[in-house]
Formats: sequence, structure tokens, C-alpha cells
Amino acid sequence: MFEQKKRLLLFRLRKEMNGAALDTMRYFGADYERNYGVQIYAIRNLAREIGTDHELAEYFYTQNIREVRLVALWIADAERVAAPDFDFWASGIINSEVAEQASHALLSRIADVAELLQRWSSSDNALLAYCALLSAARNGGVESATVVNAIVQAVTTFSDNRLVAQGATALTINLPDEAIKNLLQNLPNNPTSQLLKDEVAWRL
Repeated sequence: MFEQKKRLLLFRLRKEMNGAALDTMRYFGADYERNYGVQIYAIRNLAREIGTDHELAEYFYTQNIREVRLVALWIADAERVAAPDFDFWASGIINSEVAEQASHALLSRIADVAELLQRWSSSDNALLAYCALLSAARNGGVESATVVNAIVQAVTTFSDNRLVAQGATALTINLPDEAIKNLLQNLPNNPTSQLLKDEVAWRL
């Protein structure tokens, strides 16, 4: 079954190759070793055909092929991802696209999303902070105090980073008004903070 699913994916990737889409792709961070230019909606359809398969997901995720890595995120089992696994999933987040898809497909659905937020927002990797902020925003179940502390930490660490500002904005707009006021009072004075303030000013 493992080999069948692997062959199915590679066959379909070649069939879905899109050079025009590849030419217009834009993301921040490292490039992939191989990129077929397959659109995200087609990648999700491929993942749906394969179904949840955590062992296959872990194998696929180690491959530096864009579509294979992204499919891995959609077929992984969120219930099997916990804090001890964070380093493994962090290792594949090489650019903003993987960060965004990881948050959407997998990490927003894990039980330890609050711990992910706390750990990655205080890391030295802006892509991990971006991914964690988006994951917590999509999850919506992290306590306000934890969210505020994580955003302050990320904005302080990455003082001039548009991606972190975007992730922090996505998470901030879910907060109650009082928590937003508390957050804004504790933000440092830097370009990332200013971008965040500009984006959430309408809430107050």
C-alpha cells in the first residue's frame, strides 16, 4: 500500500505539472530541490485521494520536493502530533509557503497548539514564529494571556519582519478588545510592531 500511494502521487504530480504557475510562484525563504508548479487546490485533491496516512506523511515530509512535502501536511494525522514532534515538523518549514500550509493543514488542529505557539514564537526562526502565529489564529482556542505573551515575544524578537507582523495580525484580531488593548500597551517600538498596530487599529 505504501509503494502504491507513493507511485500514485508521483504519477499524478507529473500529470498536474504547470510551468506557467511555477513561473508566478512567490514565497519567502529557501527554494525546493524540485517544484512541479502544481496548484494548491490540486495538491489538496491528491491528498484527499491518498487519505490520512501518518507514516507516509512523515516519509513524504523529508523529501525536498514541493508538492510531496505539502501533500504530507494534508495526509498527516493531527492527533499524532505532539510537543516531542515539533522539531521534526519544524525541519521542513523552509519558506513561507510551507509555513502557511503547515498551519492550515496540520498544526492548527493539534492538541498542543498553545505549546507550539509559546515555543516557536520565542525561537530564532521567523518562519516558525509565523507558522505558530497562524496555527494559533486558525485554532482559536488558545487563552488570551498566552496569545498576548507570544505575540509580544515574536514582535520583540523579529523587530522588522513583515511575515511575523502578518501572523501576529491574524492572531490579534481574534482577541477580545481588552486583550488587544493590553497587547498594544506592551508592544515594543519597532517596525514589526507598527505594522501590527496599523492593521488592528480598526478594532479599537
